[in-house]
Amino acid sequence: MAEKNRWIKKFVLIFGFGAAAAGYYGIPSVRETMNLVVKMFASGDFGIVKDFIASWGAYAAVISFGLMIFQSIAAPLPAFLITFANANLFGWWQGAILSWTSAMAGAALCFLIARVLGRDAAEKLTSKTGLRQVDAFFEKYGKSTVLVCRLLPFVSFDLVSYGAGLTSMSFGSFFIATGIGQLPATIVYSYVGGMLTGGAKLFVTGLMMLFALSALIVMARKIYAEKQMKKGERQE
Repeated sequence: MAEKNRWIKKFVLIFGFGAAAAGYYGIPSVRETMNLVVKMFASGDFGIVKDFIASWGAYAAVISFGLMIFQSIAAPLPAFLITFANANLFGWWQGAILSWTSAMAGAALCFLIARVLGRDAAEKLTSKTGLRQVDAFFEKYGKSTVLVCRLLPFVSFDLVSYGAGLTSMSFGSFFIATGIGQLPATIVYSYVGGMLTGGAKLFVTGLMMLFALSALIVMARKIYAEKQMKKGERQE
């Protein structure tokens, strides 16, 4: 029964990716919208994200939910842009609920993709280097990695979700750790995002992107140095 369920999940995921690819390459309007979404995230301006979500009117919350899941799968697009936008559009606590629930759904999907389709699929959706960095965290912290990394704003939310799916960690443990670890950051980002306007908006957005980039560089250098040290010890 377990093997049958696994094959069903695998079929559903492959069919979903196939349908998405067919829609992207076969329907011009879908391709244009997806390209617009990617450019929107690349801009780093949450105001553009907010305007895009708001343009859908009554469906704005649904679109926001879908964007969060999309950025989860297509790691490492910045999720905080959506969190800021949600807070500005729906109020900080309503936006926090929307951001938290959609982020949880995205995390669950990333975990499922890695668990069912394996490392090759996860690497194609993220990067080999990124997953190796997450592997190092799991080697160091074990099952506590998910909770620890969720509390660190400079560690990719989505890479951790994919990485967890490649371990023996149960989905229940992953989901609970993600929910607890992600809640503080969501509340803080939502509260700050609800107050951002004008110059403050651009300043905070730029500052967060700079902080995230700097932290990732430091983390990568640390992991590289540790690997070189281990390599040297083995050679001795």
